[in-house]
This record gives sequence, C-alpha cells and structure tokens, in this order.
Amino acid sequence: MDNNIKIPQQNSVIITGRLTRDPNVAHTQKGTAVCSFDIAVNRNYKDNSTNEWKQETTYVPIVVWGAMAEKCKDRLKKGSPVHVEGRLAMSQYTDKSGQKRNVLKVVSNRIQFLSGYVKEEEAGAEVEELAEKDEAGSNLNGIGDDEVPF
Repeated sequence: MDNNIKIPQQNSVIITGRLTRDPNVAHTQKGTAVCSFDIAVNRNYKDNSTNEWKQETTYVPIVVWGAMAEKCKDRLKKGSPVHVEGRLAMSQYTDKSGQKRNVLKVVSNRIQFLSGYVKEEEAGAEVEELAEKDEAGSNLNGIGDDEVPF
C-alpha cells in the first residue's frame, strides 16, 4: 500500500434535532456574537434480542457565530427544532480537578429554524434559513481561537 496517496479531506456535518436548553450568547472582545446550545438527536432501532423498538438519544453541542448567533438567541428556545449544517471542531479545556478534557462540537455555517418559537410579527414564517457569508460570498467557518470567549 502506498502511504503517499493523498486522500480528500472533508469535514461536513448535517444534523437535525431539538434544543435541550435555551441558547447562550456571549460576545468576544471584538464584539462578535457567539451562541452555544445543545441539540438532542434521536435514533429509533429494533432490539434484536427483545424484538422491541428502542430509542437512543445523542446530545450534540452546537456553536454559531456572528449575525446567526443573534438570530438564534432571538428565535430559539429549549425544545425548538433546528436543522444545522457545519463542521466538526475539537476544543480542549482543563476541568476543576485539573484534568484536560476534549470536547467535540459542531461549528455551524447554516441554521434552519424548522418551527416552534416564532415572534408574533413573524408568525407566518414556519421555516427560516440562515447562512452567514463573508464579503467574498463564501460561508464563514468560524473565528480564530483568540476570539473564543469560553
């Protein structure tokens, strides 16, 4: 096997679920909004040993930057269904006991509100899609590590 063969690199996530808590918004020192929340994603499967249907829930942390973060703060709450597109990112922190911990999260570049919490003046909008673009027109993929407020 040739170890010099280059393989394509891809880091793309598409996930749909419901918020497990209200969104938390903070701002970087430069004033950029960053919103974080977790979503619960359910998977139904049939247990072959008992022949019963069961449900498995996975909790996924989501991070949203910029104008999308502000929209999420205004439009989402615990239980809101969302469709998220983005990339996986790993961050590391030290817990209270001094142990280094890794956290895998989705950094969103596109959010679609599926229904649920909608302000009165927007009651007709069942689904809204947000995609943050930079000046060149490409999707933003996050902010540098020096910008992260947590």
